[in-house]
Amino acid sequence: MLVWSAILFLLGVAAFLDALFNYGEIFRKINSVLFLLISLAILVRTTTKMKNAQIEQYEQKVEELEQKVNNLSRPKEKSLY
Repeated sequence: MLVWSAILFLLGVAAFLDALFNYGEIFRKINSVLFLLISLAILVRTTTKMKNAQIEQYEQKVEELEQKVNNLSRPKEKSLY
């Protein structure tokens, strides 16, 4: 994520210099496409991280519930013997 942010920052600096010194139309088109693609990549990366975090929370909750069930079932087994 830090790399993506650094790339966007450098593209922003390049866009500022382009606006300041008027380098040309080709650079503006390329710069806008790069901004679009990198922003899309950050969006996809962020959403996948959020989904993975949600799945990890569910897995932790399932493990906690399994431990509780095991703890509750152990005293019953001991009382039967």
